[in-house]
Amino acid sequence: MALHKLLVDDFYDASFSLLAIHCRLEDYRLAYLLNSYLDLKLKRKPQDLDYKYFAATYAIYEWENEKKYITWNMISNVCKKEEDSLQSSGSLFDLQEKVLKTYNLIPELKNVDYLIKVTDENKRFNEKYVLDKIQSIPQVITAYSVDIEQLKSKDYLIF
Repeated sequence: MALHKLLVDDFYDASFSLLAIHCRLEDYRLAYLLNSYLDLKLKRKPQDLDYKYFAATYAIYEWENEKKYITWNMISNVCKKEEDSLQSSGSLFDLQEKVLKTYNLIPELKNVDYLIKVTDENKRFNEKYVLDKIQSIPQVITAYSVDIEQLKSKDYLIF
């Protein structure tokens, strides 16, 4: 009897643009600035993204432009969490030291603070214009486009 195998990866189509932002602001402040400069209406979703079994959560903001059929998502790429140290201090007294651990949603982009995912059904998204507007924000260090095909963990961007 013949065995047929169906590969799901063959059907994956990256139908979105991904922008990386280097910025030290809090997520709500960056969302406010993006709303102001790009005339968006980003709002924080009630549930954060959680892909690492409750080890880290990532803030996500979303706006669906129903007139232009474009969905904007701003996702935090960094989660800093304070955890107990697992090292034994060797002392008589039990001193629990705290360690600050950093988790990244996309590990290949460790230096990126925020990601903007733009899903455009009509393929009329002007990436250069948006990047110029984002870079004109004084608090943003830099912003650039990311090649989705080069990312190993691009599945984390499907939500």
